[in-house]
Amino acid sequence: MPRYRLLGPFDQVVTMTGMPLKGPLADEQLPVLKQGGVLLEDEKIHSVGKYADLLGTANKVKAQMVELERPTVCLPGWIDAHTHICFHGSRAKDYALRNAGASYQQIAREGGGIWDTVRHTRQASEHDLGEGILLRTQALLKNGITTVEVKSGYGLTLEEELKMLRAIKAADRQAAQDLVSTCLAAHILPKDYDGDHAAYLAEMAWELLPRAKSEALTNRVDAFVEEGAFSESIIAPYFQKARSMGFQLTVHADQFTTGGTAVAVDHHAVSADHLEASTAKEITLLSQSEVIAVALPGASIGLGCGFAPARKLLDAGCALAIASDWNPGSAPMGDLLVQASVLATFEKLTNAEVLAGISFRAAAALGLQDRGHLSPGALGDLNLYATDHFREISYHQGMLKPYQVWKRGEKVFSVDE
Repeated sequence: MPRYRLLGPFDQVVTMTGMPLKGPLADEQLPVLKQGGVLLEDEKIHSVGKYADLLGTANKVKAQMVELERPTVCLPGWIDAHTHICFHGSRAKDYALRNAGASYQQIAREGGGIWDTVRHTRQASEHDLGEGILLRTQALLKNGITTVEVKSGYGLTLEEELKMLRAIKAADRQAAQDLVSTCLAAHILPKDYDGDHAAYLAEMAWELLPRAKSEALTNRVDAFVEEGAFSESIIAPYFQKARSMGFQLTVHADQFTTGGTAVAVDHHAVSADHLEASTAKEITLLSQSEVIAVALPGASIGLGCGFAPARKLLDAGCALAIASDWNPGSAPMGDLLVQASVLATFEKLTNAEVLAGISFRAAAALGLQDRGHLSPGALGDLNLYATDHFREISYHQGMLKPYQVWKRGEKVFSVDE
C-alpha cells in the first residue's frame, strides 16, 4: 500500500514549475502558491495545491498529516551539479600562497595544485574516501542540497580512478542524498605518467571507461579543457569514444583561457562549467546550443578572480545553472547558496534566476527531469525554510538555512531533532 503524507499549510510553496529553461527570469515569473500544501505518495509528489483543497484527497487516502507550527516557505531540494568532494588531504598551503600573490598555475608548476591532492588521494583507501564523501554530504544536507554531483579525477591511473568511482558509488548507498558520479580521469596529465597526453587519454578511453561502464560506476565523463591540461584537439578522440559508449559528456570550460565551450558544443555535452574566461563568442555559441552553462562562483571566490558572465549569459538566452565546485584547492567553502547569493550581487541576478540556477536548471545540467521542481510525479525533495517569504533566503546570503529537508518523501534533516 502506498504511504501518503500531507505537508502544510505553507505560507508559500515556490514550485519552480512552468518556467523556461533558457534566458532571463523576473521574480514575477516565479510560481508562488499561498497557503499551499504538498501531498507525498511514497518517494514522489502526488499533488501540489491549496492546502484546503488537498485535505479531501488526503483524508480519502488516509494520509499522515504533517502540520507546521511556524511560518514556512517550501521549495524544491537544491541540486549541486558540480563538486569534487571525493578527495583526501588539504590544500591550505595553496590558499595561503594565492593570497600572498602566487598564481594558480605557478603553484601547480611547483608541485601544489591538483597534483598535491592526487598524491594524498592515492594514499587514501576506498573506505577513507567514502567516509570523507559522507562527511561532506552531511554538511551539504544541512544547506538543503538533496542531489550532489561528485567527480573522480584525483586518481589519474586506471586503478586509482576506479577506486574513486567505487568510493562514490558506495557513499551513494549510504548518503541521504542522491550522488551523481562523474569520471574526470581527463583532469590533468599525471606527472608520473610515462607518455604524452594522447597516450594517456587513449589508455583511459580503452581501459578505464569500459570498466566504469561494466561496473555501472558512472554514466558521465568530464574533461578539463585548458592550457596545462587538455587541448581541444587532444580531447576530441577521447570524447568521441566516450560518447560512442553512451556516456553523457560535460566540460570544464573557459576557466582561464577559452576553447572549452567550443568543445562542449561540438561534442553535444550536457553542460559547460566554469566559463570565467568566456567572451562574447563563447556566449553566442552557448546561446545557440542546448548546452547548459554552469557558473562556479566558489572557484572565483577561492581564486580571487572574476565571476562567470552570468548576466550576459542569461540575457543572451542561455540556460544558467549555479554549482559550488567544492574541491580542496580552488573552492574549499562548499556552501552553494552563499556562493549563489554573492554571484547574484555582482552579476545582478534576480531571485528567480538564482533559485532556478540551483533547482530545475541545475537538474538539467545533470540530465535529470524528475527533480528541481514541485509537481506531480517529481521526487519528494523539499526544503522548508522558517520564513513567510522566499525573498528572505537570498537576502540573508545563504545564512538562512532550511529547518527541514525531505528527500524522496522522507524527512532526512530537521534542526528540531
